[in-house]
Amino acid sequence: MDLQSVTTDMSQNIAIEENQKLEQAKLAYESYNGTEQKANKSIRNGWCCFERKGSGGWKAAVILLVNQGLATLAFFGVGVNLVLFLTRVLSQDNAAAANSVSKWTGTVYLFSLVGAFLSDSYWGRYLTCAIFQLVYVLGLVLLSLSSWLFLIKPEGCGDGKLTCTPTSSIGVAMFYLAVYLVAFGYGGYQPNIATFGVDQFDEALNPRVKDSKAKFFGYFYFALNVGSLFSNTILVYYEDIGKWTLGFWVSTGSAIAALISFLMGSPGYRYVKPCGNPLPRVAQVFVASVRKRKETLAEGDYLYEVNGSESAIKGSRKILHSDEFECLDKAAIMTEEDRNNLKNQWRLCTISQVEEAKCVIRMLPIWLCTIIYSVIFTQMASLFVEQGAVMNYKIGNFHLPAASMSAFDIFSVLICTGIYSHVLVPLAGRFSKNPRGISELQRMGIGLIIGLLAMVAAGVTELERLKRVTEGQPTSSLSIFWQIPQYVLVGASEVFMYVGQLEFFNGQAPDGIKSFGSSLCMASISLGNYVSSMLVNMVMGITAKGKSPGWIPEDLNNGHMDRFYFLIAALTVVDFVIYVFCAKWYKCINLDESVTEFRKDRQQTEEDVFGRV
Repeated sequence: MDLQSVTTDMSQNIAIEENQKLEQAKLAYESYNGTEQKANKSIRNGWCCFERKGSGGWKAAVILLVNQGLATLAFFGVGVNLVLFLTRVLSQDNAAAANSVSKWTGTVYLFSLVGAFLSDSYWGRYLTCAIFQLVYVLGLVLLSLSSWLFLIKPEGCGDGKLTCTPTSSIGVAMFYLAVYLVAFGYGGYQPNIATFGVDQFDEALNPRVKDSKAKFFGYFYFALNVGSLFSNTILVYYEDIGKWTLGFWVSTGSAIAALISFLMGSPGYRYVKPCGNPLPRVAQVFVASVRKRKETLAEGDYLYEVNGSESAIKGSRKILHSDEFECLDKAAIMTEEDRNNLKNQWRLCTISQVEEAKCVIRMLPIWLCTIIYSVIFTQMASLFVEQGAVMNYKIGNFHLPAASMSAFDIFSVLICTGIYSHVLVPLAGRFSKNPRGISELQRMGIGLIIGLLAMVAAGVTELERLKRVTEGQPTSSLSIFWQIPQYVLVGASEVFMYVGQLEFFNGQAPDGIKSFGSSLCMASISLGNYVSSMLVNMVMGITAKGKSPGWIPEDLNNGHMDRFYFLIAALTVVDFVIYVFCAKWYKCINLDESVTEFRKDRQQTEEDVFGRV
């Protein structure tokens, strides 16, 4: 055999081996791809329920962050100075104006529950955001028109010097209709835009985006404060000198720009279909468990759950069984009667359905403990502003609006967000071995403590203000910059409390009620405002008797607002003790990640297959 023959045989053998390897690689890829298609089908029909019109990701998320910033600018252009509009233009007294603002702000965030319900049940997050933004724009247009045509007469009134003429009943009615349309629109939109932003990151298709979801919530609150920064500085100044109509029209323009930016991003969004009304599902668990209250699980039997990777709840992953609230487990016990009628969910519920109800119950005590913090937060829009209005707010010849002091709250949020992400998280992670540094529950607890310190700082500032009151003078000689610590502390507490709430409630809510989870944060602010209003009424009812003007009278120089701040601080101490107990008791949701785990292996398998090719 000559050398040429040997070489030819070796070449043929090498070619055969390469062809065999190629065929094996093709078979492996086809097998993998078939499994992948089944998994994709399971995911599409199971827990994700995505209707993919775009790729989502950070490109879509950035558009939503811009939308949030513009919408927030418009909202705070109305809300941050509303207490002064009510006192200067509509001639309400301090206590009445503070109550009105608290009720209005409470209504804003109460409507978040309405928006979340419509989003999760019927409309989906995209359509819900679009509709409520339209209502929001309509409310701002009416508010601007009512101010322009009826309320700001003569022009420039409401600056603290020029008194407005008695308002017409038409103008007042139009004003209240407008501000509550703003409340309805912004409230219904707010929780859904946060959840819609998180929807842009598909953890099932790419497990690496899990950290992107956590970062999005931080950037979301950052965008919210960037938007409000303009309102709390520029717009507040013009409104404070009597240019209310200009301020309202700028807010309207910002809301319109927000809506346009939202609609322009439509082709690139990823959409989640609504998952059905959750109220009947939760009610079915309680009804079925009451019906079977005498049933017990026989030895060797199991609680009922559908087969396969799909949950019986459309749009939700399966939730694994937990040991809490065992009385509700009776709803998943299968009797002989149930075996003949598996479709009657008022008698037989799946484990996932029972666990969904348990998740809601477990979150409620944590949520209730956040309400007192919201009482602290709402003081910035009411009593903090009234306190600043009777302090020395002049810097040379420049008149500093009391409401603009909330800019220090915003700067505090922006700075503390960076410190938290880049300093505290890595530092705490070294000790706790938690990549996020601390848990959401720990983060919220720290927010409560910092909020408590803010109330103490506000009380001390008020004590010092009263010491520097000169008889016959409407304002104290104490500089308004004494308010900086209380604003800074509130801002720092927000980074821990509200961002922690968004992450916690969105992460712990089952897939079918994600918007409801986000709305709990807003609903906490709502009830906080109502509780604040109730406290003001109770305090004035008790302290304003006989010749005593009460703690929060018309003339704050004759009152004791410091005692009200210290009362809130004392309530926060009690609330913190209860919160610690609830946080230790809480058990996190336990989702069935079997489909997601398949996806986690996908990338490695794909690399192996194509590497062999």
